Amino acid sequence: MVSPIKYSVGTDVSKSDVYVAILLQTNDLKTVVKGTRKFANTPDGFKQFEHWIHSHKKFDIPVHITMEATGNYHENLAFYFDNQCFIVNVVLPNKAKKYFQSLGNKSKNDKIDARALAQMGAEQPLMQWKPFSESIYALRSLTRYCEQLSAHRTMCKNQFEALSAGMYQVEDVKIQLLELIKTVEKQIFETKKKIETTAKQDKKIWDRMEKILLVKGLGIYSLATIIAETNGFELFNNERQLCSYAGYDIIEKQSGKRNGKTRISKKGNSHIRRILHLPALNVVKYGEKKFVQIYERIMNRHSKKMVAYVAIQRKLLALIYVLWKKNEAYDANYQ
Repeated sequence: MVSPIKYSVGTDVSKSDVYVAILLQTNDLKTVVKGTRKFANTPDGFKQFEHWIHSHKKFDIPVHITMEATGNYHENLAFYFDNQCFIVNVVLPNKAKKYFQSLGNKSKNDKIDARALAQMGAEQPLMQWKPFSESIYALRSLTRYCEQLSAHRTMCKNQFEALSAGMYQVEDVKIQLLELIKTVEKQIFETKKKIETTAKQDKKIWDRMEKILLVKGLGIYSLATIIAETNGFELFNNERQLCSYAGYDIIEKQSGKRNGKTRISKKGNSHIRRILHLPALNVVKYGEKKFVQIYERIMNRHSKKMVAYVAIQRKLLALIYVLWKKNEAYDANYQ
């Protein structure tokens, strides 16, 4: 006997609007579109959206709401429906894109994307979203701001060097650039202190961070960035999922007798890859045995430093994940 098992709501979120589609899935795995609509991406729009769902809900069965991670624009919507006890799923853009491609849709618009996300929520075993804690959300805001400041400082330094190498020296511009660089460096210093203070104020976070910071070459700012960008690893069940999320999953191109280059996908969270660059250099510099062995093994095989350091970044990320999940202290002699 065919019976309904769940409602699946797909939401395509933009800065100002939320396009939605609701499906009813039955136990024979068939889906029926029950309605589509557009709402404002505002608190009043969320209430109208919730009322619309209830108007289509004829059976007392679970409602799954699936949305794509779109910067910060999806967060208020996800938080609202999580508070209303709906089952919220937030999927990564690259995962959603691959699923959309598998459906064979040749056209693309907001209504089609909402319908595809609803289909994805109905068919795929997605993990339920968990909201950020206030501490982790603050850490994410601070670490991303610090990253932006660092990029701005680099830009200013490059401009200063370009001016210094010019045919004529415009001293007024150079003086102002130097003052701007000093101001930005002061802001970076203050932001990093605030990151440390924020981490230490949350006992649960700091207790685990202290155990991981025993790794020589890994600093508070780098570790805080990883914890913030992964929401304390809440959505990950294994290292493979984490590496894919960070863009460290391996891509191999092979066809017939032709073997292409093997590389990482880089389709993931770029904040994590960027922040792991310096710690990867440091753990080798400071003689962390596990990572020195990886470096020497890859250098003996390929003689490519960047390949070795990328492998160390991936290994370091996996180590942080394991230590955090197990709440264990780093032991350099552990085999």
